Amino acid sequence: MRRALVIGGGIAGTVTAIALKKAGLDPVLYEAYDRTADGVGAYLTLAVNGLDTLGELGLKDVVRAKGFDTPKMAMILGNGKKVAEFPLGGPTAAGTVSQTIIRSELYIALRDEAVRQGVTVEYNKRLTGASHHGDGVRAEFADGTTADGDLLIGADGLRSQVRRIIDPAAPAARYLPMLNTGGFAEGISVDTEPGVMNMVFGKRAFFCYFRHPSGQVGWFANPPRKVEPTGEELAAISPEDFRAELVDLFSADRTPAVGIIKATPEIYPPWVTYDFPNVPTWHTDRMIIVGDAAHAVSPASGQGASMAIEDAVTLGRCLRDITDIPQALAVYESLRRERVEAMVRQGKRNGSGKVVGPVGRVFRDFFLTVIFSKLAGKKDPNEWAWNHKIKWDEPVKA
Repeated sequence: MRRALVIGGGIAGTVTAIALKKAGLDPVLYEAYDRTADGVGAYLTLAVNGLDTLGELGLKDVVRAKGFDTPKMAMILGNGKKVAEFPLGGPTAAGTVSQTIIRSELYIALRDEAVRQGVTVEYNKRLTGASHHGDGVRAEFADGTTADGDLLIGADGLRSQVRRIIDPAAPAARYLPMLNTGGFAEGISVDTEPGVMNMVFGKRAFFCYFRHPSGQVGWFANPPRKVEPTGEELAAISPEDFRAELVDLFSADRTPAVGIIKATPEIYPPWVTYDFPNVPTWHTDRMIIVGDAAHAVSPASGQGASMAIEDAVTLGRCLRDITDIPQALAVYESLRRERVEAMVRQGKRNGSGKVVGPVGRVFRDFFLTVIFSKLAGKKDPNEWAWNHKIKWDEPVKA
């Protein structure tokens, strides 16, 4: 049985390990952190294509049990005017709608399912090196241990060590000039039905809020930052100063943003936004990168997690049907590269309207109003993104 060393225990790595197990391989999942780190992280929305792809592995209900439906989004200007309301991708013919879930709860649910299905998970295994070794690969970890396998899969995210091993000249991620933050407000009500993502194109920053079925109000925001801040600079921002900055950013808008921010006990510390326009080299003969390691997309695409899930299932199908590993990896890339790079471009376009100056805001608001009024009742132009189907039982040809 071919052994696969899967580096990274996030969404991409865990679903990849489950798919490989289903494909008849022997995957071992290596997570750099201790299992107590599962509590770290905000929340994310899984698009319908990601959920239906999880369904091909029997995992859709595992996720739905932890999250809640978010079937619609409303587009709102800073003056409070709602210019449009659309389905948030879908629903599909099977009735699937988008799902919002706490990131750490998704990790835990998928990891528990992987273990239940017989996947070995090793914690505190930070990859430091990897090399081809005979007819396989050898991974080296910071604790001095090594592991041998038939192939190695880098699902280790934006700062992928596997990507650097495969191609030391790989490009760096592209900085998108905004931060991410969010939280859950308490003791406040908003005039919106549960599960609607209210996308507010504010006068100075972007804000989104939604009402959880429990009544709690969740939100995220994208404060602009023209110059990429260092980790030290972000860490130096006190929670009080960051809250004050957010309140100031949204004080000119006629939306619930300021009240929601003030009612949030703990605001997530800010993190930086990146994407990858292109990563030229995805694989060697026996090493490959998947998920954000190969094609990080802007959060504005709403497709980051779903792209990772599609990667995982596609890779599992390729390795199931093509016994020659180098050929299987090449076919995998041919099936995925065009789609994910189109998604990166889409995410960049979606995010471009979030960070604009005073003059740009006037033009943006005008065009948003015109464009959305023309799209009302018409076919969703983003259908190509969410209506993509991957069938586990469909054979892959070399």
